[in-house]
Amino acid sequence: METVLDNEILIDRIEKALNSIRPYLEADGGNVKVLEVTSDKVVRLELVGACGSCPMSTMTFKAGLEEAILKAVPEITRVEAVNLTPAF
Repeated sequence: METVLDNEILIDRIEKALNSIRPYLEADGGNVKVLEVTSDKVVRLELVGACGSCPMSTMTFKAGLEEAILKAVPEITRVEAVNLTPAF
């Protein structure tokens, strides 16, 4: 059974992983927010600022955010972004 403390520790580790990417996002006027970690260890993210409407957001998500989280927090099963902008 997972406790609230376990979830808080996971979120802290996720935030640390994202902090390695944030300076690059912020340089372009964007950022990322952790919305939740589900009971089956799925992280849901929201891209904010310029990242929320950028046509490269899918690439940023896959090559940057998702990779950083899965590497730093291997117990995470999947990373999802709620607002990726499709590239045209």
